[in-house]
Amino acid sequence: MTALPLLPQDGNPVLVLYGDTPLLTAETIHALLALHRTSGSAATLLSAQVPDPTGYGRVIRDHDGRVRKIVEEVDCSAEERQVSEINAGTYVFRHEALREALRALAPDNAQGEYYITDTIGWLLARGHQVSALVARGEDTVGVNSRQELAAAEALMRRRLLDRLMEGGVTIIDPATTYVHAGVQVGPDTVIHPQSYLEGATAVGARCTIGPQARLVDATVGDGARVVASSVEHGAIGEGSTVGPYSRLRPGTRVGRFVEIGNFAELKNAVVGDHTKIHHMSYLGDVTIGARVNIGAGTVTCNYDGKRKHNTIIDDDAFIGSDTMLIAPIRIGKGAMTGAGSVVNKDVPPGGVAVGVPARVIRYVPSER
Repeated sequence: MTALPLLPQDGNPVLVLYGDTPLLTAETIHALLALHRTSGSAATLLSAQVPDPTGYGRVIRDHDGRVRKIVEEVDCSAEERQVSEINAGTYVFRHEALREALRALAPDNAQGEYYITDTIGWLLARGHQVSALVARGEDTVGVNSRQELAAAEALMRRRLLDRLMEGGVTIIDPATTYVHAGVQVGPDTVIHPQSYLEGATAVGARCTIGPQARLVDATVGDGARVVASSVEHGAIGEGSTVGPYSRLRPGTRVGRFVEIGNFAELKNAVVGDHTKIHHMSYLGDVTIGARVNIGAGTVTCNYDGKRKHNTIIDDDAFIGSDTMLIAPIRIGKGAMTGAGSVVNKDVPPGGVAVGVPARVIRYVPSER
């Protein structure tokens, strides 16, 4: 009633959808519109045969199979309650037929409400033809409780996983794999159990995801591997590996054939090709070049209590285990730090810095 004055009177049919039937597909809507056009009906409704029609309005047909009326459950007789064909809440009307039927509505029912379903009875009573398209039961699932929401989620998840498997993706256990509608996955990728692919995540071909991986708005290149780790709003290049038990926070961009091992955390980090970050490191607000080795326990100390600062590690550098890099700082091409060093000054290309605080003790050739 509220929307009708806003619709153009151009002869096109009016499509009416419920807001709580999230599994309705475009294909079903196209089929409904096609039936409406070919049948010449004043109204065409969507119905479904379901094992348990509790809570739904029933579609009542005559002995010839023609739609006679729709009855809401609270208004059903005992015989009508046994009918398993339900009204799905999706309709196509001729514009003028809908306008006339809406004018005639009255809230004379058990709930004192205006039922759009009564328009069907009104049209039938005046000799108008009404058609019905029987859809799959799962297309018409409504959500009126948290239990029904969970059931609808399970059906939608199965559809999304079926689509991926039809496209060549191997999903080891669909029951424990969760994929959002916007996710794209390339062929021959394998997704292991307890993995979550969320948002606008895009995974390339021949990847291994999981078990226990979580990707949120992430981009993963061909042949990459993410195991028991999370990647949020970041990118992983071709052939790189992450995990187990690492976390890539927003702003992280990992290059090609990078190795990120266990218990590494990266935030707002750019990592060059063929770099290795194998164990227990925190790398935040950092740019790391190619072929760099990050030793276990390395920390970029990027926060001075007031501001964040950047660290730059140039190509071919070797960062010794348990190195503290006090930002802002730059480690030059081919430079090295000794294990346990606290580096608070730039290290020149080819330099070797050791100690607490670290000092440059010698230079090595920068071409390594």
